[in-house]
Amino acid sequence: SLLFLKLENETKGKLQKRICQVVLDHFEKQYTAELGDTWASVRDVLTYPLCWQYAVLLNKFSQSAELENTLHVKGYVPAFQGPLLYRPASLNCYIRRTPGRFPAQKHQAGKLKEYYLLNAASLLPVLALEVKDGEDVLDLCAAPGGKSVAMLQCAYPGRFHCNEYDDLRSRWLKQTIGSFIPDPLINLITVSKLDGRQIGDLKPELYDKVLVDAPCSNDRSWLFSSDIQQAMLRLIRRKELSSLQFQLLRSAIKALRPGGSLVYSTCTLSKAENSDVIDLILNSCSNVMPVDISEMAKAVSQEFTFFSGTQQHELLVLPEKGRAWGPMYMAKLKKM
Repeated sequence: SLLFLKLENETKGKLQKRICQVVLDHFEKQYTAELGDTWASVRDVLTYPLCWQYAVLLNKFSQSAELENTLHVKGYVPAFQGPLLYRPASLNCYIRRTPGRFPAQKHQAGKLKEYYLLNAASLLPVLALEVKDGEDVLDLCAAPGGKSVAMLQCAYPGRFHCNEYDDLRSRWLKQTIGSFIPDPLINLITVSKLDGRQIGDLKPELYDKVLVDAPCSNDRSWLFSSDIQQAMLRLIRRKELSSLQFQLLRSAIKALRPGGSLVYSTCTLSKAENSDVIDLILNSCSNVMPVDISEMAKAVSQEFTFFSGTQQHELLVLPEKGRAWGPMYMAKLKKM
């Protein structure tokens, strides 16, 4: 089938053309140094969207047996079947080994969506946070809202505060929550547009659990920056991100009750925005302790590939073919 080959090569050409060389060169230098030999296989996945995978997170507030049947027929299987200590039965996520994306659902007024498409690795911070019924929860940098929706699949918080500083992203967050969460529950949710760095001072010791899914250099999307100027600017400003991440974390710690816990996550491989930020927090805040999450990592090792150079309170998901999840870094801390 020559036509098919021709089409496939054209698609490949289009995909290859879209890679931003400036960003790739920058990553090449940094990640070869930080990840060593594993970078080459990670790069192969990140630069080749045809092998990317998407998980399907079901919405328990809009259940459909028909949808589950369709997923089974298309070769999807339930994720997170390992011996997880925290795995709410109401959190249902489907994945399959083959690449491709299940069709997205259009927004319909007055009708809840049945599922959310996401990178399966982005559910790991939610599993690590272990939200329980009645707890007061803060999602500090919540847009576009996938992790907020996932947390609400797990438990009914006492109070649920979703914050997003950026105006456009905040509107996106509101729309996501409105499309997935039914009326009575929506009343428990506060959506704010505060500067995350100030929340700790505004709402001290108010929350049992805080998720800091921090703004970061998004490796996947940065590699496909179509605007060279924007890409250059991003790479220059990249150095400032770790300082913002540190400030957000410090604010989150202030907002936590003693005994409460916090999960920090990013979708970058960059050590400066991951381990370095957490090390700085642990060295500068005497009231937080690292929490061992290696058992959780072990329980999901069927689905994910982890970088071996991390400590017990952190993990880094490396995308590989057939398990193209991540990049996703996360660390868990507890306030004393």
